[in-house]
Amino acid sequence: MERDLARARSIVRLRRVSVVVACVALMAGLGWTAQNWQTPSRYAGIDVFFGALIVLCIGAAIAGARWRRPEDGLVDLEDQREIKREAARIVSALREPPLDERRKLYRTDVASVIEQYETDSRKYRRIHNRLQTLIMVGSASTTTIAALDTGKELTWQSVALTAISFAITVAAMFTGYYKFRERSYFLQQTADAIEEEVNAVTLGIGPYGEYGPGQEDEALKKFTQRVEDHRNEQRRRQQQLEQPADQATPSSQPPAA
Repeated sequence: MERDLARARSIVRLRRVSVVVACVALMAGLGWTAQNWQTPSRYAGIDVFFGALIVLCIGAAIAGARWRRPEDGLVDLEDQREIKREAARIVSALREPPLDERRKLYRTDVASVIEQYETDSRKYRRIHNRLQTLIMVGSASTTTIAALDTGKELTWQSVALTAISFAITVAAMFTGYYKFRERSYFLQQTADAIEEEVNAVTLGIGPYGEYGPGQEDEALKKFTQRVEDHRNEQRRRQQQLEQPADQATPSSQPPAA
């Protein structure tokens, strides 16, 4: 049910995007043709490109609706899901499970909730990173094109200098935004801390030196808790790195290179 519903929604999104792109291409082609009506050689190639783009969008929408379409439509699938949810609510209201069973069911359901949150987080992070990359590359490209458009004769020295400047600008933007060095530092720090815990619990030293041969369960319990603390700290640092610089900064900064 959920898979068919997701497939139906993706078909609807594909159809909408195809229609929007086709309309934009049509308007752009008509505008360019009207502007250059006196010189057919200028708009012929552009019109062919926009026409091919429109045909491609229409073909993608038709192919997606034909090959990926589930047996029922989006509205029918949503209605079926609501009916099943309502039936589950009625059954749950008629039969009140004991508290222990409800807790076990809740623990099982939490896994799917976590997976859904992580999936949505990755999706929005990818979208944001792609748009941010487009902004940075576009900004650097605009500056580079403006530097080349000086009216002077271009030489290989000036072109090479401009290309190097463009590469340095893009690299600086990527380094400052994505914080690769900070991510590497904190990941390595967490890995070293977990490795230290593994060696300590294996050799029975450090915080695990107080546990004897018959206390492996207590040692493993403490080991699990300390490793989870390290992982939670790494998650917190990761979240802080994802935030803008003026809102939050990691609690400990990596040392200067």
